[in-house]
Amino acid sequence: MKTQEVIDYIVNWLKTYADNSGMNGFVIGISGGIDSAVTSTLCAKTGLKVLCLEMPIHQSPKQVTRALNHIDWLKANFDHIKMEQVNLTNVFDSMVNAFPQVEEEEERFLALANTRARLRMSALYYFAALEKLLVAGTGNKVEDFGVGFFTKYGDGGVDLSPIADLLKTEVYAIAKELGINQEIIDAAPTDGLWGDNRTDEDQIGASYPELEWAMKMDKEGRNPSEFEGRQREVFEIYIKYNTTNKHKMIPIPVCEIPLHLKE
Repeated sequence: MKTQEVIDYIVNWLKTYADNSGMNGFVIGISGGIDSAVTSTLCAKTGLKVLCLEMPIHQSPKQVTRALNHIDWLKANFDHIKMEQVNLTNVFDSMVNAFPQVEEEEERFLALANTRARLRMSALYYFAALEKLLVAGTGNKVEDFGVGFFTKYGDGGVDLSPIADLLKTEVYAIAKELGINQEIIDAAPTDGLWGDNRTDEDQIGASYPELEWAMKMDKEGRNPSEFEGRQREVFEIYIKYNTTNKHKMIPIPVCEIPLHLKE
Protein backbone atom coordinates (compact mmCIF):
# COMPACT_ATOMS: atom_id res chain seq x y z
CA MET A 1 0.00 0.00 0.00
CA LYS A 2 1.21 3.50 -0.88
CA THR A 3 0.48 4.70 2.64
CA GLN A 4 1.12 8.43 2.29
CA GLU A 5 -0.78 8.61 -0.99
CA VAL A 6 -3.72 6.80 0.61
CA ILE A 7 -3.67 9.31 3.48
CA ASP A 8 -3.66 12.24 1.05
CA TYR A 9 -6.49 10.67 -0.95
CA ILE A 10 -8.72 10.18 2.12
CA VAL A 11 -8.03 13.69 3.44
CA ASN A 12 -8.90 15.21 0.08
CA TRP A 13 -12.05 13.05 -0.12
CA LEU A 14 -13.14 14.20 3.34
CA LYS A 15 -12.56 17.88 2.61
CA THR A 16 -14.31 17.71 -0.76
CA TYR A 17 -17.30 15.94 0.73
CA ALA A 18 -17.63 18.43 3.59
CA ASP A 19 -17.24 21.43 1.26
CA ASN A 20 -19.82 20.07 -1.19
CA SER A 21 -22.21 19.40 1.70
CA GLY A 22 -21.84 22.93 3.04
CA MET A 23 -20.78 21.56 6.43
CA ASN A 24 -18.24 23.03 8.84
CA GLY A 25 -16.30 19.86 9.59
CA PHE A 26 -16.63 16.62 11.50
CA VAL A 27 -17.67 15.18 14.85
CA ILE A 28 -16.25 11.86 15.97
CA GLY A 29 -16.38 9.66 19.04
CA ILE A 30 -12.92 9.00 20.46
CA SER A 31 -12.71 5.60 22.12
CA GLY A 32 -9.00 5.20 22.75
CA GLY A 33 -8.80 2.67 19.92
CA ILE A 34 -6.88 2.63 16.67
CA ASP A 35 -9.80 3.24 14.30
CA SER A 36 -11.12 6.39 15.98
CA ALA A 37 -7.57 7.69 16.41
CA VAL A 38 -6.78 7.29 12.71
CA THR A 39 -10.14 8.63 11.55
CA SER A 40 -9.99 11.72 13.76
CA THR A 41 -6.45 12.47 12.61
CA LEU A 42 -7.44 12.18 8.96
CA CYS A 43 -10.35 14.55 9.64
CA ALA A 44 -7.98 16.96 11.41
CA LYS A 45 -5.65 17.02 8.41
CA THR A 46 -8.45 18.57 6.30
CA GLY A 47 -8.01 21.83 8.23
CA LEU A 48 -11.74 21.87 8.96
CA LYS A 49 -13.29 21.90 12.43
CA VAL A 50 -13.11 18.59 14.29
CA LEU A 51 -15.15 18.02 17.44
CA CYS A 52 -13.94 15.04 19.48
CA LEU A 53 -16.44 13.48 21.86
CA GLU A 54 -15.30 11.29 24.74
CA MET A 55 -18.40 9.40 25.88
CA PRO A 56 -17.73 6.91 28.70
CA ILE A 57 -20.37 4.44 29.85
CA HIS A 58 -18.89 2.41 32.71
CA GLN A 59 -15.67 2.63 30.70
CA SER A 60 -12.32 1.07 31.49
CA PRO A 61 -10.03 3.80 32.88
CA LYS A 62 -7.30 2.73 30.44
CA GLN A 63 -9.61 3.35 27.48
CA VAL A 64 -10.55 6.78 28.81
CA THR A 65 -6.90 7.71 29.38
CA ARG A 66 -5.90 6.67 25.86
CA ALA A 67 -8.80 8.65 24.41
CA LEU A 68 -7.91 11.81 26.34
CA ASN A 69 -4.22 11.45 25.50
CA HIS A 70 -5.08 11.19 21.82
CA ILE A 71 -7.27 14.29 21.95
CA ASP A 72 -4.44 16.20 23.64
CA TRP A 73 -2.11 15.00 20.87
CA LEU A 74 -4.56 16.22 18.23
CA LYS A 75 -4.82 19.64 19.89
CA ALA A 76 -1.01 19.93 20.00
CA ASN A 77 -0.63 19.09 16.33
CA PHE A 78 -3.67 20.60 14.59
CA ASP A 79 -5.79 23.73 14.69
CA HIS A 80 -9.59 23.76 14.93
CA ILE A 81 -9.76 20.79 17.35
CA LYS A 82 -12.41 20.94 20.05
CA MET A 83 -13.48 18.34 22.56
CA GLU A 84 -16.44 17.60 24.78
CA GLN A 85 -16.64 15.02 27.54
CA VAL A 86 -20.14 13.62 27.81
CA ASN A 87 -20.45 11.02 30.53
CA LEU A 88 -23.41 8.88 29.50
CA THR A 89 -23.17 6.43 32.40
CA ASN A 90 -26.11 7.89 34.34
CA VAL A 91 -28.22 8.10 31.18
CA PHE A 92 -27.48 4.46 30.42
CA ASP A 93 -28.24 3.36 33.99
CA SER A 94 -31.52 5.28 33.99
CA MET A 95 -32.56 3.62 30.76
CA VAL A 96 -31.67 0.16 32.06
CA ASN A 97 -33.69 0.82 35.22
CA ALA A 98 -36.68 1.84 33.10
CA PHE A 99 -36.68 -1.47 31.21
CA PRO A 100 -38.64 -4.48 32.54
CA GLN A 101 -36.69 -6.90 34.69
CA VAL A 102 -35.52 -10.20 33.19
CA GLU A 103 -35.03 -13.52 34.91
CA GLU A 104 -31.56 -14.11 33.54
CA GLU A 105 -29.42 -10.96 33.40
CA GLU A 106 -27.03 -12.52 30.88
CA GLU A 107 -29.88 -12.79 28.36
CA ARG A 108 -29.80 -9.06 27.74
CA PHE A 109 -26.04 -8.38 27.83
CA LEU A 110 -25.79 -8.00 24.05
CA ALA A 111 -28.89 -5.81 23.86
CA LEU A 112 -27.46 -3.54 26.54
CA ALA A 113 -24.07 -3.39 24.81
CA ASN A 114 -25.80 -2.25 21.62
CA THR A 115 -27.79 0.28 23.66
CA ARG A 116 -24.49 1.87 24.69
CA ALA A 117 -23.49 2.31 21.05
CA ARG A 118 -26.88 3.82 20.17
CA LEU A 119 -26.67 6.31 23.02
CA ARG A 120 -23.30 7.46 21.72
CA MET A 121 -24.72 7.79 18.21
CA SER A 122 -27.49 10.03 19.56
CA ALA A 123 -24.93 12.23 21.29
CA LEU A 124 -22.86 12.52 18.11
CA TYR A 125 -25.86 13.64 16.07
CA TYR A 126 -26.90 16.10 18.78
CA PHE A 127 -23.60 17.94 18.45
CA ALA A 128 -23.56 17.47 14.68
CA ALA A 129 -26.88 19.32 14.42
CA LEU A 130 -25.78 22.05 16.81
CA GLU A 131 -22.54 22.83 15.01
CA LYS A 132 -23.33 21.79 11.44
CA LEU A 133 -20.88 18.88 11.39
CA LEU A 134 -20.72 15.50 9.69
CA VAL A 135 -20.60 12.36 11.85
CA ALA A 136 -17.47 10.50 10.78
CA GLY A 137 -17.61 6.71 11.07
CA THR A 138 -14.69 4.65 12.32
CA GLY A 139 -15.48 1.21 10.89
CA ASN A 140 -12.85 -0.63 8.84
CA LYS A 141 -13.44 -3.01 5.93
CA VAL A 142 -13.38 -6.24 7.94
CA GLU A 143 -15.86 -4.92 10.50
CA ASP A 144 -18.20 -3.19 8.05
CA PHE A 145 -18.23 -5.64 5.13
CA GLY A 146 -16.73 -8.87 6.47
CA VAL A 147 -18.06 -9.90 9.86
CA GLY A 148 -20.50 -7.05 10.53
CA PHE A 149 -18.85 -6.28 13.86
CA PHE A 150 -20.73 -3.07 14.62
CA THR A 151 -24.06 -1.97 16.05
CA LYS A 152 -26.81 -1.16 13.59
CA TYR A 153 -27.87 2.46 14.24
CA GLY A 154 -25.07 2.68 16.78
CA ASP A 155 -21.49 3.01 15.55
CA GLY A 156 -22.96 2.03 12.17
CA GLY A 157 -25.05 5.22 12.17
CA VAL A 158 -22.78 7.76 10.47
CA ASP A 159 -22.71 10.30 7.64
CA LEU A 160 -19.55 9.05 5.95
CA SER A 161 -16.94 6.31 6.41
CA PRO A 162 -13.36 7.42 5.68
CA ILE A 163 -11.58 4.12 6.47
CA ALA A 164 -14.24 1.56 5.52
CA ASP A 165 -12.24 0.45 2.47
CA LEU A 166 -9.15 -0.27 4.58
CA LEU A 167 -8.33 -3.60 6.20
CA LYS A 168 -7.39 -3.46 9.88
CA THR A 169 -3.72 -4.11 9.10
CA GLU A 170 -3.83 -1.18 6.66
CA VAL A 171 -5.32 1.03 9.39
CA TYR A 172 -2.33 0.17 11.57
CA ALA A 173 0.05 1.08 8.74
CA ILE A 174 -1.63 4.47 8.38
CA ALA A 175 -1.53 4.98 12.15
CA LYS A 176 2.24 4.53 12.17
CA GLU A 177 2.64 6.93 9.24
CA LEU A 178 0.50 9.53 11.02
CA GLY A 179 2.46 9.22 14.27
CA ILE A 180 -0.48 8.03 16.37
CA ASN A 181 0.41 7.48 20.04
CA GLN A 182 2.17 4.14 20.55
CA GLU A 183 -0.12 3.21 23.46
CA ILE A 184 -3.04 3.17 21.02
CA ILE A 185 -1.14 1.16 18.42
CA ASP A 186 -0.15 -1.37 21.10
CA ALA A 187 -3.61 -1.70 22.66
CA ALA A 188 -5.63 -4.78 21.77
CA PRO A 189 -8.68 -3.80 19.66
CA THR A 190 -11.92 -3.64 21.64
CA ASP A 191 -15.38 -2.25 20.99
CA GLY A 192 -15.54 -0.95 24.57
CA LEU A 193 -19.21 -1.91 24.97
CA TRP A 194 -18.95 -4.26 27.91
CA GLY A 195 -17.38 -2.29 30.74
CA ASP A 196 -14.49 -4.73 31.01
CA ASN A 197 -11.29 -5.50 29.13
CA ARG A 198 -12.60 -8.07 26.65
CA THR A 199 -11.07 -7.63 23.21
CA ASP A 200 -12.53 -8.00 19.72
CA GLU A 201 -10.61 -11.26 19.37
CA ASP A 202 -12.11 -12.53 22.64
CA GLN A 203 -15.58 -11.92 21.25
CA ILE A 204 -15.08 -13.08 17.67
CA GLY A 205 -12.66 -15.93 18.28
CA ALA A 206 -10.19 -14.82 15.60
CA SER A 207 -7.66 -12.03 15.11
CA TYR A 208 -8.04 -9.35 12.43
CA PRO A 209 -5.21 -10.76 10.26
CA GLU A 210 -6.95 -14.15 10.41
CA LEU A 211 -10.28 -12.57 9.46
CA GLU A 212 -8.65 -10.69 6.59
CA TRP A 213 -7.33 -13.99 5.28
CA ALA A 214 -10.78 -15.60 5.57
CA MET A 215 -12.40 -12.61 3.85
CA LYS A 216 -9.97 -13.01 0.94
CA MET A 217 -10.64 -16.75 0.72
CA ASP A 218 -14.40 -16.13 0.72
CA LYS A 219 -14.09 -13.61 -2.12
CA GLU A 220 -12.12 -16.19 -4.09
CA GLY A 221 -15.00 -18.62 -3.71
CA ARG A 222 -13.16 -21.01 -1.42
CA ASN A 223 -14.94 -23.31 1.04
CA PRO A 224 -14.05 -24.03 4.68
CA SER A 225 -13.95 -27.75 3.87
CA GLU A 226 -10.87 -27.09 1.72
CA PHE A 227 -8.86 -26.24 4.85
CA GLU A 228 -7.84 -28.00 8.04
CA GLY A 229 -7.01 -27.09 11.63
CA ARG A 230 -6.92 -23.43 12.62
CA GLN A 231 -7.51 -22.20 9.06
CA ARG A 232 -10.76 -24.14 8.81
CA GLU A 233 -11.81 -22.93 12.26
CA VAL A 234 -11.16 -19.29 11.34
CA PHE A 235 -12.93 -19.61 8.00
CA GLU A 236 -16.00 -21.11 9.71
CA ILE A 237 -15.98 -18.27 12.26
CA TYR A 238 -15.86 -15.73 9.43
CA ILE A 239 -18.70 -17.40 7.50
CA LYS A 240 -20.84 -17.59 10.65
CA TYR A 241 -20.49 -13.85 11.37
CA ASN A 242 -20.80 -12.85 7.73
CA THR A 243 -24.04 -14.81 7.41
CA THR A 244 -25.57 -13.83 10.75
CA ASN A 245 -24.79 -10.13 10.33
CA LYS A 246 -25.72 -9.83 6.66
CA HIS A 247 -28.72 -7.71 7.66
CA LYS A 248 -26.28 -4.98 8.77
CA MET A 249 -24.35 -4.96 5.52
CA ILE A 250 -27.17 -4.73 2.97
CA PRO A 251 -29.77 -1.98 2.39
CA ILE A 252 -32.90 -2.10 4.53
CA PRO A 253 -35.46 -4.38 2.82
CA VAL A 254 -38.36 -2.45 1.35
CA CYS A 255 -41.68 -4.10 0.60
CA GLU A 256 -42.29 -2.84 -2.94
CA ILE A 257 -46.01 -2.89 -3.73
CA PRO A 258 -46.88 -3.99 -7.31
CA LEU A 259 -48.29 -1.11 -9.32
CA HIS A 260 -51.52 -2.94 -10.11
CA LEU A 261 -52.32 -3.05 -6.38
CA LYS A 262 -51.93 0.71 -6.06
CA GLU A 263 -54.07 1.74 -8.99
